[in-house]
Amino acid sequence: MIDNFVFKGNYNFNDLVYIMGLLRSDDGCPWDKEQTHNSIKKNFIEETYEVIEAINKEDSDLLKEELGDVLLQVVFHSQMESENNIFNIDDVCDGICKKLIERHPHVFGSTSVDNSKEVLSNWDKIKNVSKNHTKVSQRLTSIPKELPALMRSSKIQQRVAQIGFDWDNVGGALSKLDEEVEELKSAIAKNDLDNAFEELGDVLFASVNVSRFLECDAEEALSQSSNKFIARFTLLEDLADQRGINLGEASLESMDKLWEEAKKIILESR
Repeated sequence: MIDNFVFKGNYNFNDLVYIMGLLRSDDGCPWDKEQTHNSIKKNFIEETYEVIEAINKEDSDLLKEELGDVLLQVVFHSQMESENNIFNIDDVCDGICKKLIERHPHVFGSTSVDNSKEVLSNWDKIKNVSKNHTKVSQRLTSIPKELPALMRSSKIQQRVAQIGFDWDNVGGALSKLDEEVEELKSAIAKNDLDNAFEELGDVLFASVNVSRFLECDAEEALSQSSNKFIARFTLLEDLADQRGINLGEASLESMDKLWEEAKKIILESR
């Protein structure tokens, strides 16, 4: 046990930083001391998605908890760097404050804007200057490969669209999607699996382009379709149970009939 630790009724950000330092100290926690950036990097992703879950559920108590878990990850990684005298949490705060001030010249400077679109446009211009991006290709390669593929595809398309490399309307994007589907069919017909892999990626990329023109998020659209599938299959399974049908032994034809029935029931219940 760490001597002289003061327990409080309420803690603040400085307490969190202090506690994290104690956990990583010689008298702290064996697990916390063993961690590296790489060993806990996936935890950061997991905690972030749990924040999204809390937002989707509109659960403020859960959101408060999950934001705390994300904040812990920030402090944890900062503590590791502090131990090597590279940077600390104050440097992290300093950096983001300076970035916010620099990229909001309409608030902290004399720049005038009329709407949010102009704010975003200025943000991108300032970002490109600060990162010395003089070519569009530099802006594309700066998009992290670690992003979810649909999200990364959307960002790539948005950035080239800013210089006019884009369809005039959704019709062009749909035609491109049809073209890619036909190329995928051709690869499958030839049993060319390597080419089919490539063409499937092109189909997905073209689908993201369509979603962009429709102003809907491809990631959320796919997630909603996944939820819809689960709901329909759950009802399909319930119908099978009610009728004594063993899905493991049922034919595809009988399951298709149950699927269509489940689909109809859900549509009529809306």
